[in-house]
Formats: sequence, structure tokens, C-alpha cells
Amino acid sequence: MKYLLVYYGGGMPETPAQQARVMKQWTTWFTKLGPAVVDPGNPFSGSVNKIDAEGSVAKGAIGKRASGYSIIEAPSLGAATKMAKGCPVIRGGASIAVYETFNVM
Repeated sequence: MKYLLVYYGGGMPETPAQQARVMKQWTTWFTKLGPAVVDPGNPFSGSVNKIDAEGSVAKGAIGKRASGYSIIEAPSLGAATKMAKGCPVIRGGASIAVYETFNVM
């Protein structure tokens, strides 16, 4: 099964040294997960549009602003959640929502 990890909060490192340290943490985590990483993902920009059922578009996040994502494969939601606990974004003050996906096409 594939699982979408949605990151909420956290922040970008400010100095080149901090950036290098955080990137090393991400590389270590992705290496540990190995082939379970389907898409390492990316952070989100601050630009957000929301569209309602009538098709109206408004600026701004719906509730808590998501800050990035990754997609992993795991045998269960519990296993995916356990894998997500090692994500470096948590050390930066963020939280993670783990969503189970399913194939419809």
C-alpha cells in the first residue's frame, strides 16, 4: 500500500550550515527507508488557493497549513506510521499526518 505523509509546520533552516545538517538528516532517513520511498516529495510554498464546491477560488489554506509531503510504501498504516516517526521534519517542530491511499484506476 502507498501512504501519503503530509507535513504541517516546521520551518526552513536559515544558515547554510543548518541547511546542510538538515539535508543530511533527510538523506539518512530516506536511505534507511530504501525502496519504500515512492516519492521523496518537496516542501510547499506559501501560495495557496482553495476551491469550493461551487468553483469559487479564494486565497489561503483550509485549516492548518501543510508544509510538504512524501509518499512511501508500507504493508500497513501502523508500519507507515512507525516509518514516519523517523522523519526529520518532526525534529524541526512539525507534525505528520499519515494517509492510506487506495487504487481506483
